[in-house]
Amino acid sequence: MLFARLLGRIIRFGNLRLVDADGRSWTFGDATGTPVTLRLHDRSLHTRLALKPELHVGEAYMDGTLTIEEGDLYDFLLLATENLARAPEPPVIKASRAVEHWLRGLRQYNPVGKAKENVAHHYDLSGRLYDLFLDADRQYSCAYFADAQDSLESAQLNKKRHIAAKLLLEPGQRVLDIGCGWGGLALYLAQTCDVEVTGLTLSEEQHKVAEERARKAGLSDRVRFLLRDYRQETGRYDRIVSVGMFEHVGVRHYNAFFRQVRQLLTTDGVALLHSIGRADGPGATNPWLRKYIFPGGYSPALSEVLSVVERTGLFVTDIEILRLHYAHTLRNWRERFLANRAEIAGIYDERFCRMWEFYLVGCELAFVNQGHMVFQMQISRSLETVPLTRDYIYEWEHRDDARTGIAA
Repeated sequence: MLFARLLGRIIRFGNLRLVDADGRSWTFGDATGTPVTLRLHDRSLHTRLALKPELHVGEAYMDGTLTIEEGDLYDFLLLATENLARAPEPPVIKASRAVEHWLRGLRQYNPVGKAKENVAHHYDLSGRLYDLFLDADRQYSCAYFADAQDSLESAQLNKKRHIAAKLLLEPGQRVLDIGCGWGGLALYLAQTCDVEVTGLTLSEEQHKVAEERARKAGLSDRVRFLLRDYRQETGRYDRIVSVGMFEHVGVRHYNAFFRQVRQLLTTDGVALLHSIGRADGPGATNPWLRKYIFPGGYSPALSEVLSVVERTGLFVTDIEILRLHYAHTLRNWRERFLANRAEIAGIYDERFCRMWEFYLVGCELAFVNQGHMVFQMQISRSLETVPLTRDYIYEWEHRDDARTGIAA
């Protein structure tokens, strides 16, 4: 059976048992760790899973034709990713990734209309779904864990504070938030730093919620949200921030993105880009994730981003790498999702829940075992805009601690 042969090449340690659709059983690994048993319920999987496992394993789990009888999904994907991180890449997976890399320009072609369609696929889902696994501010990006024991709420507040400190904000400045989500960061910056914020989103649901939040907070005179692509924005801004949006831009559009940032930024302005990245060089989006979760999406290597920034005449003034922060964030989201799984199944169905579980577990482990990370890149048009040392970041955070009464 082809899938069993593939597993035999990958699983060298751990404890995995496979039962195929004919009832035959195989074991893999060195019998250490948590036992995991997979059962296949469709004979076509014997070949399909071997030919393109990165797509078909997730599909089979969603469809219920691959079930886990011992252990759970986390145990299985942890075992698989740990082994893949240590073993030579099997030829079938290597070939599949080479094809995906060759096609990635086409897969990530995101003109204005297509970009809006891709955003709607994920972000225009039921608002109740997001309430059930995100924090109350609906921060749908990597949190900042000053301590691994921080709550999700504390870590998301830390993230907003850390970004505000890097933006060097002054009262009355104009700020552009590209990819503003449900408006949490924009509202925080307006309230905390006394600035005017314009938020851009392509999600109609996010736009509706963000506008209502600004109205309820009494900030509609200082915060506005527009249903607009970043390429359509005009004007000049003292500060530009983009959190968790760059992953939807696509490599073919990086030049346009940074040219637009330069065009919109004042000569003494500062921009902050917060994005998922990959530490192992340029690659391609996992085919299952691209098809079912983030069409058109891609997390870049820094080498792909820095070369474009250099060509646009912008200066990179600071880069910070957040390594396991997103793994901790995703773990919190996964635990909250599972705690509310029955309600989510009522909103959608069991197949949707299995799809979302696979997404959350797979992404968490991508940061643990597959070289993903988050980078915060500070950019300016002038070398003299930002202080020479990073002390100002922590000084601002300490002042905010004192202002809000947060213990250091």
